[in-house]
Order: sequence, then structure tokens, then C-alpha cells
Amino acid sequence: MCQMALLQEVLAYNARFLAERQRPITNLPAKKVAVFTCMDTRLVEFLEPAMGIRRGDAKVIKNAGATLSDPAGDVVRSLAVAIFALGCEEVFVIGHHDCGMTRIDEDDLRHRMLRRGVSQEAIASLQPGLRQWLSAFTDPAENVRRVVSELRRNPLIPADVPVHGLLVEPASGRLDLLVDGYREAAPASRG
Repeated sequence: MCQMALLQEVLAYNARFLAERQRPITNLPAKKVAVFTCMDTRLVEFLEPAMGIRRGDAKVIKNAGATLSDPAGDVVRSLAVAIFALGCEEVFVIGHHDCGMTRIDEDDLRHRMLRRGVSQEAIASLQPGLRQWLSAFTDPAENVRRVVSELRRNPLIPADVPVHGLLVEPASGRLDLLVDGYREAAPASRG
């Protein structure tokens, strides 16, 4: 019953939203930037304004911890589309202080999954394993640096695209620069 009430609330809000909507938004990011960040709810409607980014300015890609678990996986695929199909010219990797991925307990998560009906076989099929699949980490700043480095070395991300690394304080919105992508990017190729 509670879930149905939430669905009805969402649909009612959407009807009001559509009635008040005045301008269409293009799928091309106005600031030609892709932001890869964490899915933490504290960053919703918070991170972009802290960066001076409005709706339609950037492509925002989110996952738990802003981590990369596969060098050709969904995040890199989304960044490649943002760069090659949608005109993004820069990438911002943004982690945050107090990230829940620093507190993930693999054994506890495994037990919770099993209790909710996920089979042991499904968990065992995760490659190279649950710990690596989770991509948990202990230091958010080090994770951002690692992700920037992995993207910088990824053959699907052009060398001339700056990949910046920042850490946001979710209580205040303060951004700390960890990696200046302009220093690492190769000059734009002509061809």
C-alpha cells in the first residue's frame, strides 16, 4: 500500500510539473561538460548549483561512490556517448566526504542479499567477485584520484579531454580541487 501511495504521489506531481513547464530542454549539454559523481541523495539538487551548473548545462552520470568497476562498462560508455555524440569537452569526477562506500561491509551486504532472495550463485557469478564488483574504498579523495587516472589511461576517452577530480563537502557544498585536468590533457588533435 505504501509503495502504491508513493507512485500516485509521483504521478500527481508530474501532472502539475507538466502543466507549469514552459521551455523545452535540449539533450546537448550547454556547458559541454560531463559530471561523474556519486548517487548520494545529499548531492541531488545540490552539487550542480554548487558548481554553477543548471539543468541542461551538463551530462550527469551517477553511481555508488563514483567508482569504476569495468574499464569498458556503463560509466565509460556513458562518457564516450557524452564526448563523441553530445559534444562534451571536459569531464569532472566528483567524490564527496562521508561517502557510504567507505563503510560497505562485504559480508553484511552478502547476508542482506541472501535474505532478500538473491541466490548464492548470482552473487558468486559477479566478476571478479563481490568485493571488486562493489568497488568499495576507504578514502574518497584517493578514489577520485584513482578514477581520474583510470579515465585518463582509458583508450575510449580521448587524450585531449581534460578529466578533473574534485571532492565536495555535502554539508556545505565546498569543492576541493584534487586533479587539474588541464595539466594532464594532451593538446587537441586535428584530424
